[in-house]
Formats: sequence, structure tokens, C-alpha cells
Amino acid sequence: MEEQRIVSGMPSIEDVAEGSLRPRQMSDYVGQERVKTMLSIFIQAAKHRDAVLDHVLLYGPPGLGKTTLANIIANEMGTSIRITSGPAIEKPRDLAGLVTNLNDGDILFIDEIHRLNHSVEEVLYPAMEDYALDIMLGQGPGARSIRLDLPKFTLVGATTRAGMLTAPLRDRFGIIGHLEMYSVEELARIITRSAGILDVAIEHEGAIELARRSRGTPRIANRLLRRVRDYADVQANGVITRDVTIAATELLQVDALGLDLIDRRILETMIYKFSGRPVGLDTLAAITGEDAGTIEEVYEPYLLQQALIVRTPRGRIPTHLAYQHLGLPVPEEEAPKAVQTSFLDGEKN
Repeated sequence: MEEQRIVSGMPSIEDVAEGSLRPRQMSDYVGQERVKTMLSIFIQAAKHRDAVLDHVLLYGPPGLGKTTLANIIANEMGTSIRITSGPAIEKPRDLAGLVTNLNDGDILFIDEIHRLNHSVEEVLYPAMEDYALDIMLGQGPGARSIRLDLPKFTLVGATTRAGMLTAPLRDRFGIIGHLEMYSVEELARIITRSAGILDVAIEHEGAIELARRSRGTPRIANRLLRRVRDYADVQANGVITRDVTIAATELLQVDALGLDLIDRRILETMIYKFSGRPVGLDTLAAITGEDAGTIEEVYEPYLLQQALIVRTPRGRIPTHLAYQHLGLPVPEEEAPKAVQTSFLDGEKN
């Protein structure tokens, strides 16, 4: 279900054109200033010493540019990059095939690194620390271990769930970067840049409005941009204005906060069926027809970030902001007040 939502940060088949929109150099990368500055310094230092860059861990919500940064690191270091994912490396021999084919200084990018098999992770430790691979030959009493020297490489790991990484793996990364949600201004710059690459005419107000509805995520912003472009070509004069953006996104059922139909259904269920009283996760899942795990991991985080709901020991409760966003009168007692510190106001989460 998540992959089909236009406001999902997860990659989908509709993002086939995303690669052409990705910046190739650090100077073209918008946002994430702290991570950019840190990586730029370490890359320059490694190049000055003619050394291999230390292993890098990038973590944060999906769609914020972890893969893009990995490619930029390879470009800045002047090396090649090999891309794979944690679930794709099923056995130690799969990992061995990857690392033995690398050259000195190459980048090995493992997406969803928290999903690595435990046996693969054990083999990865000496590869990261000593640039060596321990291989078992034979079975039973005659089995023996040999150590195979590897080229000096840089592992760039990406994860949306840093808490699921084991401590031994996490400690082997010398550089750790946390990617945060983007502000409206940063997203507007990304949208304007992408529109130029796609040869789409866009007004500044149109870019700002589109950024407000992109949930702080560049992948969603670029996905919405392509949809709004199609709408502008057919229903307008090909120029993306604020009014065109509003009309196109409303057609897609994406509102001013970036909420889609399912997000609003969850809020409306809390308000209409339970009058703003606490709702348990399983009850909410049964009424909305969504899986409880999906609600907790996919839909809830953004509603919590926007202070539209709060979690209590008794269940989930809609806030005053949820009533206001849906155009409903705010109860005086039931709905808790919440202070919205949102990237939609130009602030970072």
C-alpha cells in the first residue's frame, strides 16, 4: 500500500526519472548543510592525504537523498560506486562477490543496511576494519579458514531505521550523518532546479505551494512536480502557477499540509467516531481497514510531526490543529493543544 501513495517517501516504479534529477556534485546538493559541510571536509582531507575515505553511515526518513549523497561522495572522490541493498545480500558469498570486485578507493553503497543477514554482517566486520575477508574452506573436522586481502574501499550504508543497527556494526562507521526533513524554502529551490532540468516553466509562488505539500521530502516534491506538470500541460498553458499547483494537487487528493486521503481518514475516524477521545491502535486499524503496523510505521510519524495527533497511554488523540485543518470546530476540553514546530513553517524537525 505504501509504495502506491504519491506522498510516500519510499521509491516506486513512478520514480524512474528520479536519477536524471539528482545532483552530481556537493555544490549542487540543496539542504542538509551540516552533513554536506562535514562530508566535504572529510573528503578533502582524504584526497589531500591520498587516503581512502572512512566508512559513512547515512540515516533518516526515506526520500531525503541518502542515495544521492552516496553518488556525490563517489564523484567527489573520483572513484566508482557499486550499489546494492541489505536484503539483496543473502549469504556471505554474495558479499564476497561484491567486495572482491572492488578497486582501491571504490564506494560500496548498501541501502537498507539494517536488513543485513546476521551471518553476512559478521563477515562484513573484518572487511570494514582490516580490509580482509575470512573464508571457510571445507566442512567438518577438515574445515579451515583463510584470510583474503581486499582492496581498500569505503562502505556507505543507508538506513531509515538506525535503531535497528547492531552496536558492533554502527561503531565501525567513522562518519555518521543524520538527514533531516527539508524546509519549504529548500524544497522550493529543489523544485525550481528540477523544473529547469525537466524544461518546465514554474513561478516562484507555484514552487512554494508545491513545496508546502511535499511533506519535507525531495522525492515527493519531484514526484508531485511531474504530476503538476502534466496537469499544467493539459489544463493550463504549461506554466506551473500557485493556482495550477493547488488545482492539480487537490485532484490528486493531496491537501495543503501534504495529507492524502488515508491520512485524513485516520483523523476523521478519531474525531467523528470517537469524538476526540483516545483510540487504540488495533481499534483504529479495524475501522480504517489498514494494518496496525502500517498505521504505526507509515501514517502516524507524519501526523505526529505535524502535531495533528498525540500518543497517550490510553491511545491516540487528535489535537486542536487536526480539527482546524479539517475545518471543524475545536472542542474545549477533549482535544489537547499542541505547538506545531513544523518544517512547513520554515523550521527543521
